Amino acid sequence: MTSTDFVHPPTYEGAQFRCPRCNVVAQQEWSEVYMVLGKHPNQPNMLTLNSRLHPAEVLKVSCCYVCKRFSVWQNMTPVWPSSSQISPPSEDMPVNVREHYEEARSVYNLSPKSAAALLRLAIQHLCIDLGGSGKNINEDIGLLVRNGLPEKIRKALDVVRVIGNNAVHPGLIAIDDNPGVVAALFKLVNMIVDDMITEPAEVQTMFEALPTGAKEAIDKRDS
Repeated sequence: MTSTDFVHPPTYEGAQFRCPRCNVVAQQEWSEVYMVLGKHPNQPNMLTLNSRLHPAEVLKVSCCYVCKRFSVWQNMTPVWPSSSQISPPSEDMPVNVREHYEEARSVYNLSPKSAAALLRLAIQHLCIDLGGSGKNINEDIGLLVRNGLPEKIRKALDVVRVIGNNAVHPGLIAIDDNPGVVAALFKLVNMIVDDMITEPAEVQTMFEALPTGAKEAIDKRDS
């Protein structure tokens, strides 16, 4: 997923946004659907749909002009597809971090604030895997910085921390007005895992595959 995936995020009654079905920025056509609490005459196990009844049960659907497929919205929130615009967790994400990431991914469309708070919890656990104590996320980031944490990763951790804090405490970041900010946090969490866990492991694996003599010469050089 690239940074452009978070440009033009889906917005309620938006005339154009990135389609959650085909991932293309496209014009959207909107229509209303009302549920009728009755039985279909030919299929008694199904509820009927009627555009004129039960306005309290109204749903809206957006139809993409490119892929011609629908997305379903309820209470001005996209409810289906649930999280197609959010990347799955990195394969090397620790299990305890992955659990919070997946939960955040599952609730993102329903509550971006909840997703942001869960991602903050995810990086709190990630800091423990990177060498922190887990008692205070801000102090853990400071400790990791003193131990040589790259500046890019420090900034990424602080972005997720600050926005996650803002989700549960009043702040200056209007998450409800810009859910795309929270969508970008998922990308940051995966980036941190890739930089701090995946890439070092790949380098170590390749280094261990070098001939023994070559590794001994390297050790001698650096001793």
